[in-house]
Amino acid sequence: MSALYMIVGTLVALGVLVTFHEFGHFWVARRCGVKVLRFSVGFGTPLLRWHDRQGTEFVVAAIPLGGYVKMLDEREGDVPASMAEQSFNRKPVLKRIAIVAAGPIANFLLAIVFFWCVAMLGSQQIRPVIGTVEPGSLAAHAGLNVGEEIVSIDGKPTNGWSAVNLQLVRRLGESGTLRVGVRNEGASVEQTREIKLEQWLKGAEEPDPIQSLGLRPWRPALVPVLAELDPKGPAAAAGLKTGDRLVALDGVSLNDWQQVVEAVRSRADTRVQLRVERDGALIELPVALAHKGEGAAAGGYLGAGVKGGEWPASMLREVRYGPLEGLSEGLARTWNMSVLTLESLKKMLFGELSVKNLSGPITIAKVAGASAQSGLGDFLNFLAYLSISLGVLNLLPIPVLDGGHLLFYLIEWVRGRPLPDRVQGWGVQIGISLVIGVMLLALINDLGRL
Repeated sequence: MSALYMIVGTLVALGVLVTFHEFGHFWVARRCGVKVLRFSVGFGTPLLRWHDRQGTEFVVAAIPLGGYVKMLDEREGDVPASMAEQSFNRKPVLKRIAIVAAGPIANFLLAIVFFWCVAMLGSQQIRPVIGTVEPGSLAAHAGLNVGEEIVSIDGKPTNGWSAVNLQLVRRLGESGTLRVGVRNEGASVEQTREIKLEQWLKGAEEPDPIQSLGLRPWRPALVPVLAELDPKGPAAAAGLKTGDRLVALDGVSLNDWQQVVEAVRSRADTRVQLRVERDGALIELPVALAHKGEGAAAGGYLGAGVKGGEWPASMLREVRYGPLEGLSEGLARTWNMSVLTLESLKKMLFGELSVKNLSGPITIAKVAGASAQSGLGDFLNFLAYLSISLGVLNLLPIPVLDGGHLLFYLIEWVRGRPLPDRVQGWGVQIGISLVIGVMLLALINDLGRL
């Protein structure tokens, strides 16, 4: 079933985003008087095709990894004299800029709509209350305490742990002061704690911002009875079974699953002794814990899990917006995510953020499936994030991308004449090399995650 969600989710995501992107080019081109020859969603063998009254061919092709709008252009073939004025290359430079920019702009508009819908649908958030603070950690030195709720990061409100994580991600690889606003249960006054960062998680391959600060979210107590096992994990290899109740680890009694998590995390690549209750009998099992994660997120790995517990109503928060508030929220989230995407690209370029965080088609497919399975709200969130990424990446000033064409046209606008064909040809060759290189790197990262 998860494979079906992944396939359907990916096809829907790519179909919607690519179609809307290309429709942006198409819609503006038509209004600028350019004849559109073909509107294709996908590449390769056409599966469906039809024509409209103006002679444009619409195609749905077999390979759904992109699309294109083919316009009448004298640089790509002979154009009858009677149709020359409908050629893209004959249009004033400002109209060409508008046509090229329309695709990425369409992606940003689509993201606003998706975020708007998510805001009005509403979501249930877990209050970001601190469960534990590791001694000697950044959080401990800043004076953060168990039971405090994180209400803001650097002045930005945080109504749930996802918002906390998002604001922390913005500071990856940076030095300076991180300002954390907290409030005690029942208090109305917000207090500010300052955390000193020094190239925080710079270059980490799998950064876990919350954990690296030494914080653990509050969770309801879970009895350590195993409900799931990684077939290739240490627990399964040692003979543990679902239904086993973990009683002690290296002689220390276990009453809550969080105790197991903390104990395992601090014992990467070590051998531990587990006392297990199975069918009313106690048995001793040696387990060779594995290692998982990189940098500050590294820790021991058992390969087992328990059933989730019931959250008390006091720890849950319903976040929902009306139509006007939702639109404002959609605009704000689209802007913030666009800026975050650009900042992340800059940090990768300067080595502050590992290029291992770059994801390709395999990861996109997995996330598409998982979000589709989680529900409409999560899937719309995913589509909005992906649409923003598509818009931002296409605006990068790299020839062969929309941003590269915009760069050439902006230079033409300033100079009063286009760049020589030779210079544009060199730019295209460099752009193709860069795009292929980034795609290969993203694919390699995807395969490494598998």
